[in-house]
Amino acid sequence: MKKIIYIVVALVISLSLQAQIDRSVQPKPGPAPTINLGKPQTFTLLNGLKVLVVENHKLPRVTFSLSLDNPPSVEGAIKGVDNLTSSLMGNGTSKISKDEYNEQLDFYGASIGFSVHNIGGTTLSKYFPEVLTLASKGALGPLFTEEELESERAKLLDNIKVQEKSASAIAARVQDVLLYGRNHPKGEYLTEESINKITLADVNKYYQQYFVPENAYLVIVGDVQFDEVKKLVTENFSSWKKASAPKSVYTEPVNLTETKIGFVDVPNAVQSEISVNNIVNLKMTDPDYFAALLANYILGGASDGYLFMNLREGHGWTYGAYSSLSGDKHTSDFSASAAVRNAVTDSALVEMLNEIKRIRTTLPTEKELELAKAKYVGNFVMNAEKPTTIASFALRERTQSLPADFFENYIKNIDAVTLEQVQAAAKKYFSDDAARIVIAGKASDVLPGLERLGIPVEFFDKYGNPTTRPEEKKVEEGVTVKDILAKYINAIGGEEALKAIKTLSYTSTASIQGQEITLLKKTTADGKSLQMITGMGMTLLKTVYDGKTGFVEVQGQRKDMSAEDLADLKYSAIFPELLMVQSSTIEVAGIENLNGADAYKLVDGSISYYYDVNSGLKIAEGVKKEVAPGQEVDQIGFYSDYREISGVKIPYKSTMNVGVEIELNVVDVKVNEGVSDTDFQ
Repeated sequence: MKKIIYIVVALVISLSLQAQIDRSVQPKPGPAPTINLGKPQTFTLLNGLKVLVVENHKLPRVTFSLSLDNPPSVEGAIKGVDNLTSSLMGNGTSKISKDEYNEQLDFYGASIGFSVHNIGGTTLSKYFPEVLTLASKGALGPLFTEEELESERAKLLDNIKVQEKSASAIAARVQDVLLYGRNHPKGEYLTEESINKITLADVNKYYQQYFVPENAYLVIVGDVQFDEVKKLVTENFSSWKKASAPKSVYTEPVNLTETKIGFVDVPNAVQSEISVNNIVNLKMTDPDYFAALLANYILGGASDGYLFMNLREGHGWTYGAYSSLSGDKHTSDFSASAAVRNAVTDSALVEMLNEIKRIRTTLPTEKELELAKAKYVGNFVMNAEKPTTIASFALRERTQSLPADFFENYIKNIDAVTLEQVQAAAKKYFSDDAARIVIAGKASDVLPGLERLGIPVEFFDKYGNPTTRPEEKKVEEGVTVKDILAKYINAIGGEEALKAIKTLSYTSTASIQGQEITLLKKTTADGKSLQMITGMGMTLLKTVYDGKTGFVEVQGQRKDMSAEDLADLKYSAIFPELLMVQSSTIEVAGIENLNGADAYKLVDGSISYYYDVNSGLKIAEGVKKEVAPGQEVDQIGFYSDYREISGVKIPYKSTMNVGVEIELNVVDVKVNEGVSDTDFQ
């Protein structure tokens, strides 16, 4: 592979009508809209279940949601029991098999989602009694089996393995550990060890302890009659035994006293994940709640925020930079984040801190504040009169201990916020001088610049454990390009075995967002090649090279290869290393750690090759990709699962990241057959 191929297939249809207006005259704001918020009808069962009903007869549909407002819980050594309990719910009941349960739902055309924290569904109103009955049976008498537990465990473990190589997933995990501590509910993380410890008894116990009605709210919205709902809910949920969920004991997190960088080395990262964080205790009942929301919007709540305009629009360092802040009755946090190219990590961090300092020390403009207010008021008005919104407002009034007129006064409270209040809220809730900065990136590219900033740098592994500064490994004296390539050739079978293979054809498959694609690749010893990617019933991409000229065809559109494209194919052959050993342009660029393995890095122009120091096998190949004029990043594809065929080892698995991770697995290989000259025409 000489270049990693990126495919973007998009069909865009846009229709627009624009009124003829005089854009030189700024429109005058109209009066603040008046919102009439209805109140749901309510009742409470003897077991503590609170029920909120909003009648709306415009459409013959009903939406319901059962929410459990329990305090955060510590799972400890069996972290993941919450995930598994949630995924096992909805797989039938103690009296109805999984298949029969799903068949009944299908019959009513309904859907119900289950977790240990929330159960929600939608149905036609004429089937609401039957569907709510099914929901109650699934909620109060779930069927937990060893077979389903093992199936869900396998899915969870697979997901963990995928995230192990993701810089964003690693950064998020370490961020939570450093902010909250690993013994806090928000600082715990999933591991293979914790997931494998969980038994069916643990699942049953967790369900019995936490799925209780004390803090449960059932919200029903749609084409229903209150009296009928009350009777139906009473019949289905009165058997739910009254109980309280356990309350975990843990230490509340505190902020740092000075700004520090927590750095995590992710050797295969092509960009750095940066976040600037601090703990907050913002409640929706706080007098500066609305000012804090507006301050966050101005800083980084959207694409017109300070962070986005600086890092994306001003410098072109990232696809987006944002900040987040929310009011919660439990401890939460403020975070400003961006993913940037390795080379500008230090510069991007400086600018992020500057923007946070700016909003803390300088008043925003009237225009900036008015835009933020308009955003919040607009969203509120658009959603306020929806029945589901009315119900959610009522639910939040109860779970967040809000005054009864909180949402009636929402617009008035937003409009009343002043510039000075925004600055005061920013100073209180955002930190640039005592922030916990978390950066996950490639140490060899990033650390020198970060360490020049003068901010203390602490080092952590990908699980948030303290570690030492990554060492820069040097190539042993006397090791040459030919030594590295010769070791690879011998590792996969030796020169004689490689030269005996005149043609190679293999087929690989991958899944991208649920769609399966197939890659057919044919190569010859004298340099001819064909690559064809098919999926969704069509040929998505085809590249052909006959040893001298070539073309690329994307969905039927053909384009001849340029001189630059052809130059990149100078090592085109089944085993390019047989040609590379004769090259005088390849250089040894050092040793890098990729996915835990030290690898020699060979560079030839824009292309890099990585060979395992110990095994000699090629484990990765990369190419510089231009993301903006004059700005390049390394995009790397990985090879693994070498298997022997006809005396030669070839990788059966290759992985690349093009925004999403794509894993190609070889399903068929043909040696010295299945290839003809017509393939390269």
